[in-house]
Amino acid sequence: MQTGQHALMRTLRSAKTWIVLGILAPIGMLLVSALMLLDLRRDAWTKAELNASNLLQLLDRDIARNVEIIDLTLQGLIESLAQPGVAQMNPELRQTLLFDRATSARDMGAIVVFDEHGSSVIESGALPPRQIPGIAERHYFKAHRDQANLGLHISRPIVTILTGTSALILSRRVDKPDGSFGGVAVASLRLSYFSRLFRDIGLGHLGLINLYQADGTRVMRYPYDDSLIGKSSAETPNFQRFLRDGKGTFVSPTFSDGIVRHHTFGRVGELPFILSIALSADAVEAEWREKALVISSIVLVLCGLTVGLSLLFGRELQRRSEAQATLARLSDTDALTGLSNRRRFETAFDEAWKVAVETGEILSLLVVDADHFKRFNDRYGHAVGDAVLVGLGLRLAASVHRSEDVVFRVGGEEFVLLLRDTDQAGALHVAQRIHAEVAKLTVASASLPAGSVTVSIGLASATAASDEAGTASDLYRRADGALYEAKAGGRNQTRCALEPVRRRSATTDFAVVS
Repeated sequence: MQTGQHALMRTLRSAKTWIVLGILAPIGMLLVSALMLLDLRRDAWTKAELNASNLLQLLDRDIARNVEIIDLTLQGLIESLAQPGVAQMNPELRQTLLFDRATSARDMGAIVVFDEHGSSVIESGALPPRQIPGIAERHYFKAHRDQANLGLHISRPIVTILTGTSALILSRRVDKPDGSFGGVAVASLRLSYFSRLFRDIGLGHLGLINLYQADGTRVMRYPYDDSLIGKSSAETPNFQRFLRDGKGTFVSPTFSDGIVRHHTFGRVGELPFILSIALSADAVEAEWREKALVISSIVLVLCGLTVGLSLLFGRELQRRSEAQATLARLSDTDALTGLSNRRRFETAFDEAWKVAVETGEILSLLVVDADHFKRFNDRYGHAVGDAVLVGLGLRLAASVHRSEDVVFRVGGEEFVLLLRDTDQAGALHVAQRIHAEVAKLTVASASLPAGSVTVSIGLASATAASDEAGTASDLYRRADGALYEAKAGGRNQTRCALEPVRRRSATTDFAVVS
């Protein structure tokens, strides 16, 4: 318990702890602010979705009511025509009787009744009725002729012959007393009705309203674009979703301009229409962005001040730590060759020996000494001698390929290679690479060609966990003794100290390897 309290006090007194806290606190502030801004953003989208849904309902009701008025007018007209004596009435009186209810529908065009041959029988706006060529070939005329129970039929947007305006043709079948096809009653609904209706809706920047027929034909678009009216959108991804879901909301780019919008859509009553209100994502988030900018600016300034003070507080500590690390590194590094020095070797060797004792792995040492090094110093000077040592360090480092194999300069022209988990055969292979690498060494400043510098190597291996292995110092002495034998045997060669377990029956302690 007391130990834990001491550890806590040390942590609280640590400058690093306060630096971390000084950085974590602003991060916490940023996270809280981000969550708050996300919540405000969700509110903006929820509000936009609710507004769009309400607008959709208002437009739905207006369109459905207007179409219903026209449909009721057509049904009343057909019922009146079927009454006895109507056909024999005075034309002017019949005109008044039949079309009295047609005046209440906004933007309704002419109402005309055609007989089974397509000839005009009666027209709301003219007496006698005007004849329109080609009626019998119109799609709606054929549809009613072929389907007795078709009901109300709504055409695609067309330019009417009578008025020359763009409109939808709404039509119903007229039956003879015997039930056979007797003609068609039609009324037109000008597209200006939809244009005026949509224009009164405030959608914000880049907002769109589209009215489609069930087959994908665009009836109206706001803002108005004449080139799109009457064109099919059936293959666009957005309309496919309208058709599949029937009603709902989603966010997606608009096919015509690629702008990301929030789409709210639904069918118009029981009519073959799909109405879509698309609000620009930028417009939905415009007010939120203003709030987000103000809040973010304030939070960032406060976080910046906090972090700045924390960094200033930690700068001196960091400099001190770097200085200590540099001193530690310099104390373990040979200044001339850049290799690890003797101090580092002793520490690393002791650590490797302890690991080898625990794991039972084989540890190998290569003690390397430059042959006749004094001659280079005496003949060419110490600068060349230093160049030879630097070159040797590079060649020795190039001879090992594993990260755990380390090269040390332990003094003068003597180097040591510590090879972990490596038996004598593996160490001999490394020794051969060393001889090959050193043979490539040249010193340009003294015109020393390749092969001028050679080394002698003493090798010793031991299984640290073995009873015969002795100590780490014993392994080093054996490798150093093998080096002495390599020197005495003519240099530029490797001698191996025999394994301790084999020494009792051997006649010599060393094996010769050229």
